[in-house]
Parts: sequence; structure tokens; C-alpha cells
Amino acid sequence: MIYSCEEHVDIALDDIVDKYQTYPVLSQVSVDNPTASCEYCEKRAVYMVANK
Repeated sequence: MIYSCEEHVDIALDDIVDKYQTYPVLSQVSVDNPTASCEYCEKRAVYMVANK
């Protein structure tokens, strides 16, 4: 599972495909979770990308 901002979501999608060789699952981060930050730049995360 990778948290990502709007700018880095394409990199997160590619990383999941490369690592797990499966379709990624993209979902928006809840407004109730403001502490989630992008794993690439530390901005507030907008998306969560997972393999299942």
C-alpha cells in the first residue's frame, strides 16, 4: 500500500504493478485521515494505491 499526492500517483501505480505484477487498486484517502502523507514528497496524500 502506497500513499500518494496528486503529483506522484502515476509513480505509485507503476511501483505497485512492478512489484506485484497485478492491477493496482486506487482509492481516495478519507478527509478524516489528514495525517497520511505522500511517500515520495511528504505532501498530504490524496490517494492510496494498493495491490488488492
